[in-house]
Amino acid sequence: MCWPVFFLGLRLGDSELGLVADKGVETGTPTRILLSIVVKDVDQLLDRVTPLGGKVLGPANDMPWGHRVAHIQDPDGNAVNLTQPI
Repeated sequence: MCWPVFFLGLRLGDSELGLVADKGVETGTPTRILLSIVVKDVDQLLDRVTPLGGKVLGPANDMPWGHRVAHIQDPDGNAVNLTQPI
């Protein structure tokens, strides 16, 4: 049996790229790509998002997989996750 791939992680040196499959997102939708960036302090960066032209979509939350994550949009409306290992 072949299971559908939900997440694929790629690593090159100290950089990582994670790809997630989501069939519910239509082709051409501006938020089709979600960029996650690992940062040292998610909460500290949230105060900088709005003055730099972005939008904070909600407070940071601790996730069960051991990361603190905040969802934001960049000035062009692209979805971005700020994530911090905890």
